[in-house]
Amino acid sequence: MVVSGLVALAFAVALAGGLIGTGMAQQGIGAAGMGIIAEKPEKLGQVLFLFVIPETLWIIGLAFGILIYLGLL
Repeated sequence: MVVSGLVALAFAVALAGGLIGTGMAQQGIGAAGMGIIAEKPEKLGQVLFLFVIPETLWIIGLAFGILIYLGLL
């Protein structure tokens, strides 16, 4: 299967968008979460759960990239 340059670029943009979105979301959540944990260490589980939720953004970006690569989008 030969992949054109535009398809490869679209795959990269889809994946990069998901990764950048994840980083931006975790930036604020991580800073606020450290403040919460400093005051109430028992909230670690809740903060960790909220910190992991944005990880789904890069998974969605990867899924869209694969759909573009396979020609389904």
